[in-house]
Amino acid sequence: MADEVAEPRAVSRETAEHYRWGVDCDGWHLVKDQQLSVIEELMPAAAAEIRHYHRNSQQFFYILTGEAIMEIEGRTVLVRAGSGIRVLPGTRHQIRNSSSAAVRFLVISQPSSRGDRYEE
Repeated sequence: MADEVAEPRAVSRETAEHYRWGVDCDGWHLVKDQQLSVIEELMPAAAAEIRHYHRNSQQFFYILTGEAIMEIEGRTVLVRAGSGIRVLPGTRHQIRNSSSAAVRFLVISQPSSRGDRYEE
């Protein structure tokens, strides 16, 4: 028996599973699969996630609007809208919004980082 193919459909923040994280941050699961995760996140001004790493997952952070500071192994990189940065497994990292405006970005994880997050 052939595998069934899911009916194609467009996904957006309005149709995706929403969750809250950190202090006043929002996320939407655009793709939620064990092998691939695509999340759109909204981080308000002056917010930051906790420094952490993933043993198995690599991630790509792509800034849609605004700008963010990505700290990777103690080194900081300013990432502006229209650009992104890759984080390899085992790499300690933290994204933060030091600006006065919200930042909207995609977090693409392969495989999914669910259950693969370790804080310092």
